[in-house]
This record gives sequence, structure tokens and C-alpha cells, in this order.
Amino acid sequence: MDIDSISLANIYKKRKTDRDIFQELMPTKVKEVLLVATLYDSYSIVREGQFSDKIFGEYLQLNLYAAPRFTSVHTMEDALLTLEHRDFDLIIVMAGVDKDSPVAAARAIRKIRPLIPLLLLVNNNADLRYFQEERRKLDFVDRIFVWNGNSNVFMAMIKYIEDIKNVARDTQNGNVRVILLVEDSIQYYSRYLPMLYTTVMTQTQALLKDDARDELHKILRMRARPKVILVDNYEEAVRFINSYRRYILCVISDVRFEMGGVENEDAGIELLKYVKNTFRYPLPLLLQSHDTGNAQRAREVGADFINKNSESLSMDILNFLYRRLGFGHFVFKDSNGLPITEARNLTEFQEKLRDVPADALQYHGSRNSFSTWLMARGEINMAERLRPMQMTDFQSAEELRQFCLEVFKTVRFERLRGTIVNFDPEFLNASHFIVRMAKGSLGGKGRGIAFICNFIENIDFRKMIPDLNIRIPSTAVIGALQFDKFVEMNNLYDDIYSLNDYEAIRQHFLDSEFDERIRHRLMDYLKEVKRPLAVRSSGLFEDSLLQPFSGVYATYLIPNNHEDLAVRYQQLETAIKLVYSSIFTDAAQAYFEAVNYKIEEEKMAVVIQEVVGHEYNDKFYPTLSGVAQSYNYYPISYMQPEDGFSVAAVGLGMYVVGGENSFRFCPKYPQLNASALGDQLRDTQKEFYAIDLTKKEFNLVTNGEDAAIKKYRIREAEMDGTLEHSASTYSMENDDLIPGVYGNGPKVIDFANILKYSHLPLSEALQLLLKLFKEAMGSPVEIEYALDIEPAENGLPTLYLLQIKPLIRIEDQVEVDIKTVDEDRIFMYAERGMGNGIIEEIRDVVYVDPEKFDRMKTREMAREISKLNEFFEEQKREYILIGPGRWGSRDPYTGIPVLWANISKAKIIVEMGLPDFPLDASLGSHFFHNVTSMNVGYFSVSHNSWNSKLKMEALKQQTLVHETEFVRHVHFDKPLTILMNGRERKALIHC
Repeated sequence: MDIDSISLANIYKKRKTDRDIFQELMPTKVKEVLLVATLYDSYSIVREGQFSDKIFGEYLQLNLYAAPRFTSVHTMEDALLTLEHRDFDLIIVMAGVDKDSPVAAARAIRKIRPLIPLLLLVNNNADLRYFQEERRKLDFVDRIFVWNGNSNVFMAMIKYIEDIKNVARDTQNGNVRVILLVEDSIQYYSRYLPMLYTTVMTQTQALLKDDARDELHKILRMRARPKVILVDNYEEAVRFINSYRRYILCVISDVRFEMGGVENEDAGIELLKYVKNTFRYPLPLLLQSHDTGNAQRAREVGADFINKNSESLSMDILNFLYRRLGFGHFVFKDSNGLPITEARNLTEFQEKLRDVPADALQYHGSRNSFSTWLMARGEINMAERLRPMQMTDFQSAEELRQFCLEVFKTVRFERLRGTIVNFDPEFLNASHFIVRMAKGSLGGKGRGIAFICNFIENIDFRKMIPDLNIRIPSTAVIGALQFDKFVEMNNLYDDIYSLNDYEAIRQHFLDSEFDERIRHRLMDYLKEVKRPLAVRSSGLFEDSLLQPFSGVYATYLIPNNHEDLAVRYQQLETAIKLVYSSIFTDAAQAYFEAVNYKIEEEKMAVVIQEVVGHEYNDKFYPTLSGVAQSYNYYPISYMQPEDGFSVAAVGLGMYVVGGENSFRFCPKYPQLNASALGDQLRDTQKEFYAIDLTKKEFNLVTNGEDAAIKKYRIREAEMDGTLEHSASTYSMENDDLIPGVYGNGPKVIDFANILKYSHLPLSEALQLLLKLFKEAMGSPVEIEYALDIEPAENGLPTLYLLQIKPLIRIEDQVEVDIKTVDEDRIFMYAERGMGNGIIEEIRDVVYVDPEKFDRMKTREMAREISKLNEFFEEQKREYILIGPGRWGSRDPYTGIPVLWANISKAKIIVEMGLPDFPLDASLGSHFFHNVTSMNVGYFSVSHNSWNSKLKMEALKQQTLVHETEFVRHVHFDKPLTILMNGRERKALIHC
């Protein structure tokens, strides 16, 4: 697969929501109507100025928000003149006592405006015979109607034109259904069309009472009503049926009309026979005739019959629509056709379908009643799956019942894929959408996972990465409004915003109660979800595009395996409260101050995700977890910064984001590894994190985020059988690494089988995802992921995307040329790092004394640096921080394990190499991400580097301000000049 040639625009196929579809329907509307009528005819219609009110009233009554505007003219000359200066969507020419002038006017109008629909309106039934006989000669008129004294004929004429114009597009875009009326009598179709339109729109409105979410949705949903299409001969009807057979809702036909160019007494019967033979499933058919003898012929072709001479013609048609097209409520009937119960909406329909007797299923199944009713309610996907099925396709009524219920569930799930759905226990184990447990913003992290969900559901990754599922874990979100509600309901506001004591604030949160609704939902959640859970913070500012707070708040992993549901609930509730209170930790407070935000502005949503992985010997963890970034600040060999990189480790991802020893690779060049064999043996992952499933009871308050987490030796993962594709074995005989865990040599976690020998297309998937997400977000990105190598339901392993955040980089060009600065003025020069811009006001440097460095005492160094940082916070000054190894590492043996809050005033951070101490930047860690997002300069100077400089002896010549056991703080008399070129990753500090 050529990933470079893939474009997001070419592969992103957005799943359209109902609202998206409704927006696209009925693009052609009749807004301006020109009425050409004599003064007398116009007066007959207008009836003392009430015509416009009546038209508007018709529209208002049917919730149609845009009634057209009528412009009246009285002569052909006025009409032609008006058409020269104005545009119209429809022209109606009235024909009254004088028949010749209106016809002449229509002919003249057609010549100058051939594309505008033109209708002729006859003013009385006495003239109908003339126009009925002459209609074929009047080929410049689109259709002739008759005025029956009711203004609704105008609404029907307008809708008739709109439906003709929109039917092709709307059926294709929105699966809109069509009622086909075959009638050549001007008198009757002028009666039928107003009746059909009014009934269809009234039915649509009735559905909106149950379904519509707001007024705009109601207006848009009206566009999805069935179309009513009028034709008047056999050939035209057949052409339409063949073109729109997927969308036909029913056919209403006269008996006698043209067939083969001549009037045919059997045309209607032949048409209904054609329909019956064309459709595999029975379609509602209606035959109408003056001759009641045709009733028997209608029954023979499976059609209903209506007598045109009936005094109750209108009611007969309405009864047909409600009875045969599923308009109105669904009435469940027994085998004798007697009512049992009825369903007013889809929810009631599904509930009652579970319980109705088998003979009722048999009765309706043999008549296709279910699909007909669903189709009339706009549940097109459900109806289409049920309609082709016959009762003979099932061995029993129970089998039909289960099939129907499964169709409802499947269609509902498909419709919601990639969306945020309101809480429903049925949805809790699905990974194709996000479940909202409480209202309000999803927060930064929640928004990110919702974006991923929507993104991957709109791209067919199976075509591009066929051997790997790409999903999100099952995810629920408690919206940020619940945080406000929690604070308000428990009267916490004064306590939490006035106190500066985090321990006291945390206790206030723990002592407070959730409202009854969220308690019930959390309990229902735990009844359905039995896997370990990650309870993650999702503050409004967290992972935002402009100022991401990364790793500042808390995440708690809980086993969720206690036998007592009440205990599991208490553990989850405590985790949520602790996440809420983490806004007020010292680390968070320092971050707020650093980015100049007010803590009162922050609100906390909570993301609850199933942890990816499986149980292995009382441990729960994934095959591997990792972080991937689309921009690599430290490329090697022929890599380019834009190629990105990934860091991966066995077990839970806290090993990676904590900055501990993990395996680094470039997704574009997964086989490239510049480390020497000795370095790989020394620096390989030696431990991993997993959820300890033996800890069914634990104390999150006392033991914090690690309460249910345990660190294991990598040897235990080998015993679990999870290292087969993650490790290589060192062969002393060959002095080389052999992929796999066979043999007794030391194990190196290098994922060789996966990355080098393509057991799984992980690198290809990451490369594609980084490219697409970068394009979608408009900035470099970082994604956290976990790989579950165990086969899913389709037999494939699964790559789970856990969250996404932007990488903020500022790249104004700054020239960094070491040759332009005197050698004795240079303090530091580096060619590996990041940061951009010029800084000229810093005079302070805090550094770990290399002569006193002890890798066993890095925690003590972190505490000393934190104390000095407090001094700089009080002074509101920034400083340069220098020290050996990896800053911000969770592993104290690879660097100094500071948190961001411990060094919040450091504007430049330098990692220096020492003999026999690894220098490996904290790429992929939360610490590193915060550094990049705040444009802190971050540079590495290796020990005995050929092209980098760090003059530590210069520091001894400066004024000593503070000195602790391991750390020194010195002050320069003059400000240092710091030049950082973000594009070339060069930096220069000079006096």
C-alpha cells in the first residue's frame, strides 16, 4: 500500500446523520409563483383578498415553514413584461370563460421561459371536457388542474412540481419513498393530490411528535416525507416503476387510461399485474374505478378497490392509506384479524413484538405488515431488511420474532456508529460509539476519543489494513455538567475554591454524594461491564488544540472484579470523585499558573473505558501499549522529522507515558534500529505494568493511581506466553538477536516479529493513522494505542486507539549559526532538540552537579529541584535546567523523576550525557508532551559529542545563589541569549 498517495479527502466517507440527510433533501423549492388570471377569475380565487391568507394557512397548518409568494397579473402582456424582470419557480395560468386567451398566453410564456414549470388551472368543471379532450395538443403545458373552490389545490400543484423536481435526488440521497398515482382524469387527480399530500404530511407530523428533537429537526424531517408522483399513461408508469422500484411505497391506479397511445379499458389491470410480477414482496395496490364490477378484477391481482362514485371517496382513500400503508398506530391482530394491542411508536412496537402471541406474528408476517408500517414511519433500513422476507423463510413464528428483533438492533447500531449516544445499557459493550452518561461537554480527552470514534467509523480501514481491526475501547463519558451539578448539590463551591489544601479538598469530594440518576446509571453500567476499567480525567482544557494539559490530572485503573456489585460500585464512585478532585492538586495548580488560566474556568468530565487486554495468571494487560507522534524531534539516519515515531512497551501504557525504558521505532522504517547490540541489551524493557486481579479490594485514596497496579518482571510476561511476538532472544553463539523467546538467552523487547517480520501490520497502520489524523486535525498529533493480539470475533487482532492530542509547534524561522558567536561566549550548542524562538531575559541556571550525581538518588534530586522551583515561582522568574539522563522519567534509574509541577518555571531544559549513563529523551511521555505544548526549549547534549557543546565549567564562574546536596543554582550578571531553530532542531545559548 502506497501510504504517501492516500488522501483523507479520498477515503473519508462521512456517515450521514439523519439531520445531514434531511438538510440535503428537497433542494428545489417553489418560492415564487406567477398567477396569470383575468380580473374576474382572480376575484373568484382571491375571494375578497383572503387567498394569500388561505395559502399561508394551509402551509402553517401542515408545519410547512416557507409558503410561496404569489404575484398576480391579468393579461398576457403583463405576464411577459413581469417575466422579463423577475424570476419565478412556477407559472399558473387560469382558464375561465375565455379559453383561447389563456391558452395563447401559456404558449407565449413557454417560448420565452421554456424551463419554468407551467400549469393550466381550469376555473370550473363545465370546461373540463374541452380541456380533457384537448390536453394532448396542449403539449406546452406541464399539467392541467381544476379549481374546485378549495385553495388546497394550489398547495397540491406546488408540491406536485417540487416532487417531480426532487424525486431523483431525494430517493438517492435519503431513500425517500414514493406514492405513484396513475390517473388521467383532471377532475379526479385534482381531488386526489390535495388529499394525498395532506394525509402524507399529517402522518409525517404525527411521527415528529415521537421523534423530533427540536423545531429545526421537525422542519427538516418534513422534507423526508414520501413523494407523490402523478402520471397518466401506462408507459410512463412502467418507466417510473423501473427507475424507482426500490422506493415505491404503493401504486394507486385508475382502470382506463392510455396504453400504447390509445385509451385501454384494461390498462390499470395490466399495470398492477406488472407491479405484482416485478416486486418479490407484496406492494400495497389500489384500483379505483366508476365500475364496481372491477372490484373482482382488483382482488384477482391482490389490490384494494375504491368506487370513484362513492359519496365517501375521500374517506375511502384515507382508510386505504392508514390500513395498507401503515399510517397511524400499528394494530397487532390475531389469526382471525381481531385486534390484540396497538403500538403508537417504534419503541412500543419493539416492546410488544417481544410478547405478542405466535399467531399474531404469523398473521402479520404473511402480509408484510411490519415492513409496511416501518416504511411509512421512515424506518427505511429496517423495512428494507424485513420486506423481502416471506413467512415461508422461517421455520416458526419465534424464528421470525428473533429475526425482527435482531434487525431492529442491528439497524439501530449501524445508525449510531461513530456518534455519541445517550445512556442505554444495551449500548455499553459496543465499541462503535460513545455512550453519554450525563450531559455537558465531553472535555478534551472525551472529545478526542469521540473524534477518533467518528473518524474510524467513516473510513473503511478493512480495505487498507485488512489483517487488523482498528477500534476504540468501549467508552462512556460523564459530561462536565455533572461536575457542576455535583459541586452545587453538595455545596462545595466555597470549600474547594477557597482552600489551598488539596488533602482537605479531596476529602470534601469523597464525602459528597452523586445524585440518584447518575448513581443508577453507574450501577446499570457495572451490571453490564465486567472487564477492568480505566477512569480517566477529561478536563475542558485537557488535550485541547491550543493548550493541552497532558498527564496533569488523575487516571485510575480498577480491576472491577469483586463478587459484590456494591463494592465494585464504591470503587468506581471513589475513582470518579478522585478524578474530580485532581483539578486541585499541586501539579494542576502549577500548570494553571504556568498557562495563565483560572482554576474556576476548568470543569471536569470523566471518561470510563474498558481496559484493553486479557487475563494472564491473575494479571490483566495488553500485548503492547504505545504512543505514536507524527513529528519526530530526534530523527536518525535517513528519517525525516515528518516521518514520525512510536514508543511501545509490553503491558499497560503507563510504562510508556511515564518515560520508562521502552522500544522506539519509526512506523515508516520499522526495521531501522540505530542502537548497538550492547545498548539494546542494557536499555531493553525489564519490567511491565499490569492490573493485579488478586487485588479485589484496594484503597485508591491511600495508594493513589497505582492502588490496583503492580509492576512485574518481564520474565513473568514470558511465563504468561505473551512475549512470543514482542521479544527477541540473545544468542551468545551468534552474538545476535533471534526473534522469539526460544532459548535461554537474555530477552530484548524489540517487537521484531511484529515490526521487522510483519506478523502484524502495526507499523503500516500507525503510519497511515498518523498521516490521516495529522491531516484531519491540521497539526502534528500524538495518539495513544494498545494492541490486543488475541483474535477478536472476526479472528483478527485489534489495534485500539485510546486518545489523541495535538502537538503544538511554533516555527518562526530563527537562524542559529555557531560560527557567528565567539567560542568563549558559547555556553551550549545542540543539534538534537526542539523549541523555537529567541529568549533574552534569563539569567539563572539550575543544574545537577555531575560530580555528585548518583543514579540511586534521583528521587532526592527531584525533591531538591522542586524546592528551588518554588523559589522561582515566588520570584516570578524563569531559569535553565540542566541534568543527566531522562527528565520526567517514571523510572528513577534512567533519569530524574520530576513532574511538570516540579519544574514549571524552567524555560529551557537540557539533558546531558554522562559516562555509562544512558541519554534518551522522554519522547512519548506526558512530561515531554507538556514541554512541547508550552514551547519549552528541550535539548540533548551527549557525552563526548563531536558536534554539541555544554561548558559546565562556565557555571562554576557564576554567582552561586543556592546549593543543596546534589543541585546548584547560579546567576549570570548579564542575560543569556537563547536561539532555537525549530525546523533544524538546533539551539545556541551564549553570553
